Amino acid sequence: MLTVDFDRLGVAPGTRVIDVGCGAGRHSFEAYRRGADIVAFDQSVTDLADVDVMFQAMAAAGEAPDYAKAETVRGDALELPYGDGEFDIVIASEILEHVPQDTRAIAELVRILKPGGRLAITVPRWLPERLCWALSDSYHANEGGHVRIYRANQLRDKVTDLGLRYLHHEFAHALHSPYWWLKCAVGVDKDTHPAVTTYHRMLVWDMMSAPTVTRAAERLLNPIIGKSVALYFIKPVVARAAR
Repeated sequence: MLTVDFDRLGVAPGTRVIDVGCGAGRHSFEAYRRGADIVAFDQSVTDLADVDVMFQAMAAAGEAPDYAKAETVRGDALELPYGDGEFDIVIASEILEHVPQDTRAIAELVRILKPGGRLAITVPRWLPERLCWALSDSYHANEGGHVRIYRANQLRDKVTDLGLRYLHHEFAHALHSPYWWLKCAVGVDKDTHPAVTTYHRMLVWDMMSAPTVTRAAERLLNPIIGKSVALYFIKPVVARAAR
């Protein structure tokens, strides 16, 4: 389940991509399939170990081109271990809501992006996230949990203030919003609640089968209750002064 539109980013063979806060690796795997040179970057040793296993399995099964490169790197998003302008594409999906010093993290994402390169950032959307917070403290008030709720225009301005040009935004995963509202209403740790398990089965069916009816429903609902918002930026070839 991808939140980022790889066609919009222009991920192609040989593109150098970093997936900052890669988590379970869903965007890293797609970049690898497309022949990019991908760095899956995260602070979790466990997640990175699992991602590396999948990279090796994909290579063995021929699911990625022989020329594509994939590696996992552990580190801190506030101090990315790369030089200025090293990457054609930078992805940061569903991580900034966890980072207290988000402006510093965004500055690092911008710094390692090459002139002419593209940045994609996704975060939980304001309305669905606000409802989750209202329904359950446990949803966000935990170690490593969400520390803020973004409005898309506020996040956009944080990035453009650092010199990038805003391109586009879109919403995703509308069918997942009711699932999280259900979990928050009954208790986020109650995964066996009948309402939660029934809805989860529907989501799995939708992801595996991609039936026309649910795909159409999500497209219609995304502008209204999309769980995530994705914002796209480009780094000007001639840098302008940050405001």
